[in-house]
Amino acid sequence: MSQSNRLEGDAAAVGQHYDRCAEAEKARLEQFCPVEYAITQRYLARVVPEGCHVAEIGVGAGHYSEFLARRGCRLDLVDVSARLLKAAQGRLSNAGLAERVTSVHHASATDLPLADASADAILLMGPLYHLRDVGERERVVQEARRVVKPGGVVAAAGINRMTFLRDMFRSPDAFSATFFGEDFADAARSSRPDLGLEGFIAQFIATGTLDPRRAPPIGYAHLTTIAEFRELLTAGFEEIALLGTESFTSAWQDQWKSKSAADMAGWLDIVEATGRMTEGLAYSDHFLFIGRRTGRAA
Repeated sequence: MSQSNRLEGDAAAVGQHYDRCAEAEKARLEQFCPVEYAITQRYLARVVPEGCHVAEIGVGAGHYSEFLARRGCRLDLVDVSARLLKAAQGRLSNAGLAERVTSVHHASATDLPLADASADAILLMGPLYHLRDVGERERVVQEARRVVKPGGVVAAAGINRMTFLRDMFRSPDAFSATFFGEDFADAARSSRPDLGLEGFIAQFIATGTLDPRRAPPIGYAHLTTIAEFRELLTAGFEEIALLGTESFTSAWQDQWKSKSAADMAGWLDIVEATGRMTEGLAYSDHFLFIGRRTGRAA
């Protein structure tokens, strides 16, 4: 079953961004962010029971959809990008897992077309770093709490506010150079007049708000801090873990592919251990919050 809701504001703009950049999203995790991908899968394997019902909000190109479907999970797929929804469905179909999909919705995380207490687990792997209004981010957490059953889990991703400043300081990373080279260069040039602790930079440090002119790879976005991200999620869920998915490997994930299978396992243990330290969180590009829904059903 596939349904489409009317999208407005940031949700519509973000959907249009990923409709244009779907090929980049298909490549990002496996080719350019393998440590983030591996750590996130490790945690999903621990906290999302095999065969359970999962609401995946922000499916991307279906990387985690396939991972969960292979574990026997039933999936409600929700995204603001029609092209990414099709990509995720295609990935599952090619893997022989299409029957694991129970519903597909072109909709915003702020207004989920899913029943109360209908999911054992819910994934928010994109909405919280695209909605710029704090009220909308809070609404996403409220909706997630409504949809997940008492005792169910949430896995939510945020992006470290420092990553934008780092990426504007250095030359384009491999992902940006491959898919957004000219746009990234234009963004860097347009930001030069703003250097210094005033104007746009001061506003960004205070609010974390970005737009496509400043940050073409991500478009309209909100980049967070450790404290802000924790406060947002613990308003609706009891914290199980908060970690940085890349820790010290953040800017060097391309080195992952050169490691042996045995070395990968050892390094992943180290990334996880340090990613739960404040220092590892601060080093990371992405934050991962794992929480549990307590209390009665809404």
